[in-house]
Amino acid sequence: MPRASDAPETLGALLEGKPGDAPAIVCPEDGAPRSFSALTDAAARQAGLLSAAGVERGDRVAMVLRNGPEIIEVLFALGLLGAAAAPLNPAYTVDEYAFYLEDLDPRLLLLQAGEGANARAAAASLPIAELEPQPGAHSRIHVNGSELSGGDGFELGTADDIALLLHTSGTTSRPKQVPLRQGNLAYSARSIAACYGLGPDDVSFCSMPLFHVHGLVASTLAALVAGGRVVVPRRYTSRGFWSQAREHAITWVSAGPTTHQMALDARDGDPPASLRFVRSCSSPLSPELMQRAEDAYGVPVVEAYGMTEASHQMTSNPLPPERRIPGSVGIPAGAEVAILDNAGAELLSGDPGEVAVRGPGITSGYLNNPEANADAFVDGWFRTGDRGVLEDGYLYLQGRLKEMILRGGENISPYEIEDVLLAHPAVRDAVCFALEDAKYGEVVGAAVSLQADAGAEELTAHCGKRLASFKVPTVIHVLDEIPRTPTGKVQRRRMAAFVTGDG
Repeated sequence: MPRASDAPETLGALLEGKPGDAPAIVCPEDGAPRSFSALTDAAARQAGLLSAAGVERGDRVAMVLRNGPEIIEVLFALGLLGAAAAPLNPAYTVDEYAFYLEDLDPRLLLLQAGEGANARAAAASLPIAELEPQPGAHSRIHVNGSELSGGDGFELGTADDIALLLHTSGTTSRPKQVPLRQGNLAYSARSIAACYGLGPDDVSFCSMPLFHVHGLVASTLAALVAGGRVVVPRRYTSRGFWSQAREHAITWVSAGPTTHQMALDARDGDPPASLRFVRSCSSPLSPELMQRAEDAYGVPVVEAYGMTEASHQMTSNPLPPERRIPGSVGIPAGAEVAILDNAGAELLSGDPGEVAVRGPGITSGYLNNPEANADAFVDGWFRTGDRGVLEDGYLYLQGRLKEMILRGGENISPYEIEDVLLAHPAVRDAVCFALEDAKYGEVVGAAVSLQADAGAEELTAHCGKRLASFKVPTVIHVLDEIPRTPTGKVQRRRMAAFVTGDG
């Protein structure tokens, strides 16, 4: 891991010293890979074009782009300008875009050429630029139908400039703006590369959206800083993953548990012989899915713990020969970790409390939200909002503090119940949540999707054999699919209304 005392770096520094002709980005749909020199040239050219469109240091550029090399090039281009990229989910509705665009107040909205109807409808008077990918050549950028041309006459960005502006997922409150500086991202990328011993021979597969830190920082920046390459399909599919992984001889892949599960269900043959490890992050990995994944991938599966505010990774299980523990998110790997009590004091090992982190990858604070910052930061520690415990240096998560179910004074972790449900052979996916109750305040509710026949009574009996009676769900809903965010997170606080049809 980089030393905390090392001087912060710019994004561009991550590409320095790499062989110019070495492949950096492979887009399966495009054919020929982009080299490090081509990536550097494209970033410089796009910086000039965006500068010609009026983007200056300190500005924000909202982006609605598909996965692909272009979104990576734009991130580096904005880094050169000292401007912030604010990537948005292409699946948002007009109302969602209206909220995010008003909140971000960007200088420019950058869209994929001919796409983004909802974003256009929400843009009002905001200037719109269109990026037109040119496989094998530099992308074009148009404003009002005219192709831009530009030079290099702009002020260069620094490590302290905001490079990425993201919103929290809003699982427990209104989404907050999280600014990540170039130095934050560079430190996190180097930490991840060091954690897994990444090098020039490694090939990452990006199966996660590039509008989130998981795909951008872990799958992409960490691979590039190590001098390796990243495979970035424009459209990820579970079935296509296997053939592309074999064709491009990937050595590692990182994804959320839901994406891994879908890939395992679509497996069409042997995993690539080149594969050396698989990483899971963004939501809890059950021990059952971890074992299934190890059996199918034929390599070690390691679970990591990350969040937007930390520029992604904070802890990870190490690779063999070090110990990796099912059910744990591992040891510090990108941040210092402590467990705090309600007053913000550090607890001893083995005592549960709130997980807190600090280090060069952590955001300096939410934008324009002093109340949230006062709640989140204490004595240099960032309070994650997760409940957990450190035992022998390994971190075990017990759920979001605001998602803990308080039944008659008993704190119940939704993770524990989900793990029990997922251990039933018929259960494909599970989520646990609080239901209001006149007697106990809250009781346990659950929803599952199935891969084999099973009734609610059978599943309740299964839980009753493995859990104290007060933890057993009072009701279990069987759904075709459990709704999740693009990174696989479930919004537990909204599940009760969802299953009853009230939300």
